[in-house]
Amino acid sequence: MKMERLSQDKIRIFLTFDDLTERGIHKDDMWREIPKVHELFSEMMDQAYTELGFDATGPLAVEVLTMPAQGMVVIVTRSKMDFNHADDLDEELEEVYELEVTMDETDEITYAFHDFEELLRAAKTVNPLLVDGGTLYSYKNQWILKLGAEGMDEKRLHAVVAVLSEFGEATSLTAAVLEEYGKLIIESDAVKVLCDKF
Repeated sequence: MKMERLSQDKIRIFLTFDDLTERGIHKDDMWREIPKVHELFSEMMDQAYTELGFDATGPLAVEVLTMPAQGMVVIVTRSKMDFNHADDLDEELEEVYELEVTMDETDEITYAFHDFEELLRAAKTVNPLLVDGGTLYSYKNQWILKLGAEGMDEKRLHAVVAVLSEFGEATSLTAAVLEEYGKLIIESDAVKVLCDKF
């Protein structure tokens, strides 16, 4: 489980499917109200407080994004409570433990590479498995390869993820973050372009 602070009131947590399996949770369980999921959320909030100083009291908005074969991204946003209005205080305190949960699923596989040579080795190894070679970005001194998983059967998907995991690491960066803050290097068929040019 990896976590990072996005702002004073927002954190991002990346859970691998191994993190879920260790706790006896299947990815489909995240959509249901079961005690194991509540325990996992409590554990995440405790770890967020310990590692990042993120205090999870108050109304929380929780977004869960499932990524194929990589895991889940959980974005927790704390709403601000206004304690200056005494009349509203009781009403706001009643909302302290309210959660607004949004679930979504993506067909994107996103991996980060610290070294261009590792990216090239990954591209050459994974190239025969791909129909579409994806998009390449540069973001915070890393190379970010984003591939679409739609149309891939499960066996091929696991093979692609296994290869990419050898050379890079799964990342929870969304397409929106990459488009806004990253630098687009190769817009389409990035793996094949890398293999042809280098």
